[in-house]
Amino acid sequence: MWIAIVTAIALLLVGACALVIYHDTHNFVVREYEFTSGKLKRDITFVLLTDLHGYVFGNNNDKLIEKIYDINPDYILSCGDMFTARYIDGKVHTEAGLHVLKSLAGKFPVYLSNGNHEEKIKSYTKEFGNLFDRYKSDLVRAGVHYLENESEEIPKDNIRISGLELPLSFFQKIVKKKMVPEDITGRIGEKKAVHSDKFQILIAHNPQYFEEYARWGADLTVSGHVHGGIIRLPILGGVISPAIALFPKYDGGKYTIDDSTMVLSRGLGTHTINVRMFNPGEVSVIKVRGTKDVTRS
Repeated sequence: MWIAIVTAIALLLVGACALVIYHDTHNFVVREYEFTSGKLKRDITFVLLTDLHGYVFGNNNDKLIEKIYDINPDYILSCGDMFTARYIDGKVHTEAGLHVLKSLAGKFPVYLSNGNHEEKIKSYTKEFGNLFDRYKSDLVRAGVHYLENESEEIPKDNIRISGLELPLSFFQKIVKKKMVPEDITGRIGEKKAVHSDKFQILIAHNPQYFEEYARWGADLTVSGHVHGGIIRLPILGGVISPAIALFPKYDGGKYTIDDSTMVLSRGLGTHTINVRMFNPGEVSVIKVRGTKDVTRS
């Protein structure tokens, strides 16, 4: 009798977990993050997209694109990893990520920097040929601002956006590589006094180095990579990171160091471990309130 009851409960729990995993792996939610900056003259809304890894929500990602259209942000930021750098059926499937970014670039200003998967196809030309060049060119033709260790200014909103492209060694497993200031300044320069009054956004895929990004001078860092920890547990948070770190310090959400804020998206897709549990995909909406004029145009 008791064995039958325990077995039934166990089967119910397994079934419930399977349903949660299926739901969270195939669906996304919208999460909002908000803070205030005196450097902005008006309220500005950003949408952050990262770690799609080729996933498709609805027909040709129409659910994802339509949701972003409904949000109607001022700007879209992407930390990359919009595809998985792996051959499946003889090709690397970049189509889903390309379609999302190109569709959005027709309506919104889109700013993109590389994740480790874009960096992989860029670095390993023997394996991937000129795939990265073709991928980037396709996006640039569509109007995407592709920032590879570059910065662009948006004078009307007093914004400066920098895209930090880190070598793959900064994404190594288990042991975190030490970052020195030159690892940032040698790529995107110093945050000079001439830029100190601008709202500085740093697109940096790996959140492990938030302390270094804050010291560099980022007002807002946007990151991804960790996938929310794949499985999330109450109180403990995300269970494991792509670096094989258990219960990573930065797993998803909003973090602050002094006047610097990082919004770490839990991402949209998966790869290798194709599981999300208590952790659906995320479209991050970042609302930065301006203190000089709070009337959003």
